[in-house]
Amino acid sequence: MEDKITMGNTWPLQLYQPVFLLPRKPKVAKAKGQPQTRVNLNTALVEDIISLEEVEEEMKSVMEALKDNFNKTVNIRTSPGSLDHITVVTADGKLALNQIGQISMKSPQLILVNMASFPECTAAAIKAIRESGMNLNPEVEGTLIRVPIPKVTREHREMLVKLAKQNTNKAKDSLRKVRTSAMNKLKKSKDKASEDIIRLIEKQISQMADDTVAELDRHLAVKTKELLG
Repeated sequence: MEDKITMGNTWPLQLYQPVFLLPRKPKVAKAKGQPQTRVNLNTALVEDIISLEEVEEEMKSVMEALKDNFNKTVNIRTSPGSLDHITVVTADGKLALNQIGQISMKSPQLILVNMASFPECTAAAIKAIRESGMNLNPEVEGTLIRVPIPKVTREHREMLVKLAKQNTNKAKDSLRKVRTSAMNKLKKSKDKASEDIIRLIEKQISQMADDTVAELDRHLAVKTKELLG
């Protein structure tokens, strides 16, 4: 008779191989902020739809204008060149200060603006200098404007940082206008290409704008570090 190994009196004891259940691999969600695939269209192939080279040049000009602004007007040491492009509102329209006044350095602490050629613009020039955001308080003697150069204090440095941020935001506004103009041109050319091509061009334009914004922010960070020391 076949013997059975029993547990208690009723159930046969069965031998089992141990079974291990492996945990399921969790789904990995895409992290926010992961770099997206970049578009790199051949500009020659889409030239009939829109000139991406022209768009790129316009965006670069915004960047160069900010660099020029930083060099001329956002400096620890005020120089005659800092006043050149201050905009003066006159009866004949908006003019740069150096178009209506002769700017010179009297001493390291004083800049002179001679308004003898356009004496009627003297009051407007004083107003423009005072409201330039450069912390300047001009004084007038007839048609001669005296501009004392402010001392380099912590407050002055922080004021220049604020001015740099304002100018950077203005540059971003100009950049948005370039992007919007390019997108509007693209909309008018939708019948020249497939929807897929149009979407790729839109993505390329947005990518170019994003790259320029990053460059603007980088220059602001460098200028801020320079100003605060």
